Amino acid sequence: MKVLIADSLHADGIKIFEEQGFQLEIHKSISAAELAKAIKGVDGLVIRSATTVTNELLDQADVLKVVGRAGAGLDNVDIPAATAHKVAVMNTPGQNSNAAAELAMAHIFSLSRNLTKANSTMRAGRWEKKNLQGREVKGKTLGILGLGNIGRILAELATGVKMRAIGLDPYLTPVQIKERGVEPVSFDELLERSDFISIHVPKSKETANLFNAATMAKMKKGAYLINCARGGIVNEEDLCDAVLGGHLAGAALDVFDTEPLPANARILQVDDIVCTPHLGADTFESQINVAIAVAKQMSEYLKTGYNEFVVNR
Repeated sequence: MKVLIADSLHADGIKIFEEQGFQLEIHKSISAAELAKAIKGVDGLVIRSATTVTNELLDQADVLKVVGRAGAGLDNVDIPAATAHKVAVMNTPGQNSNAAAELAMAHIFSLSRNLTKANSTMRAGRWEKKNLQGREVKGKTLGILGLGNIGRILAELATGVKMRAIGLDPYLTPVQIKERGVEPVSFDELLERSDFISIHVPKSKETANLFNAATMAKMKKGAYLINCARGGIVNEEDLCDAVLGGHLAGAALDVFDTEPLPANARILQVDDIVCTPHLGADTFESQINVAIAVAKQMSEYLKTGYNEFVVNR
């Protein structure tokens, strides 16, 4: 059987496929047109965030059995179309959760102590100590939207530095939220009480544009907003207005409506908004973890027809 790796994958994952006897076609990146040609005769397709699996691509796949995402997010896969084509879709949940949680925590520290602004002003030859007074996170309230693997780990990190964690997750009961060391609250309470809000939910019809002018106006004055989840959950124009207008003290985004983010994007012109290029899962350790996981899971599925992480069973 043949496996096509459409995005960069760590060598440890490639080695597992080889040891399992699969024929491999490996790309660090591939265009949609090239992939449509290459998908012929392929049993398994490995992707990360750069490759999109559409209905049109699936129409070209004559023997495809499984698409494996080396990571958690599946918004780049048309899952209903895959189901209609009898193609299993799987991801590797939990393998990069620590990396994403640590990045969110890093943004909290960076915002509270003006680290990016301090670095840029010093590189410009300015010593602006008096203008860069920060805030301590101890005793502050962190609101976490989404308490899956990433949100749970972030809550642990936050309580470790003596922050107060409150949160909301529609898939968890109040008891389950409390078991994660988090006080369960409503969405409005999350907005009103949090000094920092960190988003850890998938993009869906319910969460798209969730943080807009109206909801950001309900946030505590001087609060910070962090999004390391998915672009489109935060309205970027409204965020710029909220920060420039002084209602929010700042924000940090790792994900955007359009990626790569255009160089002339307004959000890059706002000093108190920190932008990073979708680094959430991009650590050495997490890339090994997701590569090994997707290789093991896809190998099992292609040889036995079963794996617990298939999402469209």
